[in-house]
Amino acid sequence: FCHHLNPAVAEDVAFADSRIRAETIAAEDVMHDEGVLSMYSSDSQAMGRIGEVVIRAWQTADKMKKMRGKLKEETEDNDNLRAKRYIAKTTINCAITHGVSDYLGSLEVGKYADIVMYNTAFFAAKPKMVFKGGFIAWSIMGDPNASLPTPEPVYYRPMFGAMGRAVQKTSFTFMSKKSIELGVPQKLGLEKTVLPVKNCRTIGKKDMIWNDKTPEITVDPETYEVRVDGEIATVDPAKELSLAQRYFMA
Repeated sequence: FCHHLNPAVAEDVAFADSRIRAETIAAEDVMHDEGVLSMYSSDSQAMGRIGEVVIRAWQTADKMKKMRGKLKEETEDNDNLRAKRYIAKTTINCAITHGVSDYLGSLEVGKYADIVMYNTAFFAAKPKMVFKGGFIAWSIMGDPNASLPTPEPVYYRPMFGAMGRAVQKTSFTFMSKKSIELGVPQKLGLEKTVLPVKNCRTIGKKDMIWNDKTPEITVDPETYEVRVDGEIATVDPAKELSLAQRYFMA
């Protein structure tokens, strides 16, 4: 219904106005930059796109750096805190929330090596190589008939980690500890490693890495103006985005 609105119908226009509010959209950017919103995710029904989550996070980081400058918490001549804040929104905080941070979500000794690697110039836009459980599963690769990996056509291809039993050996199925104890994996004939989720019921905002702020937030029901600790949370729309069309012309 909401995807097929007619601008010539007053009721449809009113519906769109009630759903798409510039004031709250702008406030989202500010709250992400301040570490109030802890994660980026995709919507399963409408507005979100799973393939764009990481790009959107870093586009926001770039926009906010240009419009708001250095974060007040930054003490060095760099953007390390902002970078850590935004990368946590799509990695460790998601893992903590879903109870899998003992296994995934950060590069630490003892965790599984699920890693996305980029050429620096294409960071967040075009991965160069994807490791799954320490195995290369996906990579930019040239003609497989050539003696080098660089002859065209060069595009993403499945690697050995995406073939045969490597898929089961490097991937995981998560379920409750009780389900595992009751033998559910065996009953279902699962071939992947089955791991228990942990601490889903005990976590809170305080556990969100680099994104644990809990300010007072108010929204004016008439104007939709958002205030964070009494200050209006707003920023102008971007006129140009990084990581956009020019990254995907070839």
